[in-house]
Amino acid sequence: MNNYDIDLIKKYIEKSKQEEAIKKYKEGYPVQYLIGNVDFFGNKIIVNEKVLIPRFETEYLVDDTLKLLKKYNFINPKTLDIGTGSGCISIALKKNIKCEVTAVDISRDALEVAKKNAEINNVEINFVKQAIEDFSSFGNFDVIISNPPYISMKEKIDPKTKHEPHNALYSNEDGTYFYRVILEKAIDILAKKSIIAFEIGDKQGSKVIKMAKELFPKANIEIKKDLNDFERYIYIINK
Repeated sequence: MNNYDIDLIKKYIEKSKQEEAIKKYKEGYPVQYLIGNVDFFGNKIIVNEKVLIPRFETEYLVDDTLKLLKKYNFINPKTLDIGTGSGCISIALKKNIKCEVTAVDISRDALEVAKKNAEINNVEINFVKQAIEDFSSFGNFDVIISNPPYISMKEKIDPKTKHEPHNALYSNEDGTYFYRVILEKAIDILAKKSIIAFEIGDKQGSKVIKMAKELFPKANIEIKKDLNDFERYIYIINK
């Protein structure tokens, strides 16, 4: 039990409901769902069981992407956020750079949460319900950013994530299915000068890089580690 989480419950949940909330927390229910929101990149993001809880690691994905857009002089980049969930990535980008963002997810419930988050953060985002496999009709984008489901179906379900939507966590092909599909679709929908930014599982770096090199042989590919020294981010830069 985390005393900091208990303090959050006492701070944000009305007194008459605190005892029940603490009981649920002790049984493994995420404090973020109990409170109903999290901070992501300085923005308030509503969360419930319909969306994955944003992780602090993903803030680095956003930060790195913003730096790359500045480094390579992208102006008002058309951006595609694949598997948007709560919309936290799209909102963070819109808040920090002038860009056009299309955010897609297969879950209608997740998109409803994302739309609320865009509204409370006062940003305009084009939300679309669509499967990753159906992206050929989207037109050209300068940026694709995604933190897709990347936990292998073969792995045991982590008790800490049992309340989160499993379709936002688990994937086929040792967890790399969505990277392969996104990269294959990206060939048809990316502008010549473009960036693909991925968050990956800590054992998937070599597999995803191999896919990227096969499909984008002329691209610069960067892999970065998270604060725990795990390979966590891949950036594919087409100049």
